[in-house]
Amino acid sequence: MISCCFICVFAVLINKVCLQVTVEGFIGGSVVLPCSSDKHDHKLQDIDVFWRHNGSKIVFDIIPHSNAPVTQDPEYKNRVESFPQEYLRGNFSIKLNNLQHTDAGQYICYISHSSEYQTVKLIINGSISTEQGNQGGTEQEGMGPSLPLLLVCIKLPVLLVIIFIVVLFRKKCSSSQRAAGRGMSLATLESV
Repeated sequence: MISCCFICVFAVLINKVCLQVTVEGFIGGSVVLPCSSDKHDHKLQDIDVFWRHNGSKIVFDIIPHSNAPVTQDPEYKNRVESFPQEYLRGNFSIKLNNLQHTDAGQYICYISHSSEYQTVKLIINGSISTEQGNQGGTEQEGMGPSLPLLLVCIKLPVLLVIIFIVVLFRKKCSSSQRAAGRGMSLATLESV
């Protein structure tokens, strides 16, 4: 029973880790950092979304019902765009322009009214001009999870299910063997 609980807790934790999206960008380029809510009935007065970088830097706050000036770390001024037409649909993604090495790291999107949060890991590669030469002049924006993370998110739950089945099978076999052993012991005692 303990192993079953351990497997279930481990599967939930792995699932949480897999919710992190990894996005890749290039120096000088731009990238969309995705964030969306599971709830779809948003009202402007309820929307408060806070984007943070590495836990403390204020990247962007989405508070459409307030007229107060938005506080933002100076390094993000005039480099962040949001998509106001998408707010009511639960899309709070932002676009970060003119990427720099210091932009790499962990981003958290916290949706306050529903207590939801999502994490996005941003990886910064070489400059966009070098990459354009290698890719025929097209800028690529990171939009999804990296392949290794995706493989871990798929393989690990499958492995956990297999382990769970093996544990259950072993328990069933050992309890069957014990029952058969008790039956033989009783038969031996009765014959004596």
